[in-house]
Amino acid sequence: MYALVRSGARSYHVEEGSTITIDRRAGQAGDTVTFDQVLLVADGVRVRAGTPLVSDAKVTAEIVGQGRGPKIRVFKYKNKTRSRKTRGHRQGQTTLRITKIEA
Repeated sequence: MYALVRSGARSYHVEEGSTITIDRRAGQAGDTVTFDQVLLVADGVRVRAGTPLVSDAKVTAEIVGQGRGPKIRVFKYKNKTRSRKTRGHRQGQTTLRITKIEA
């Protein structure tokens, strides 16, 4: 059984027992997170697609850990003026383990 879940501006393909990494959500390791915005649920025989959401479906996950993603460099440059600016950014991330898909 698998589902498509929306979190923020992204959607994720999840299965029971799988781990996913999403943008940071509040909580500590061991806390439970519930996704109510389920776009699609499939159980091998039947596929239920929502318009835009499946009404009675929800996905439960457990927070495995909080962390930060890889560092990216933002470099701004303007020619002929000797103007340069370098900045870095690391996005906060939450790792989840999917425990249950209810349809």
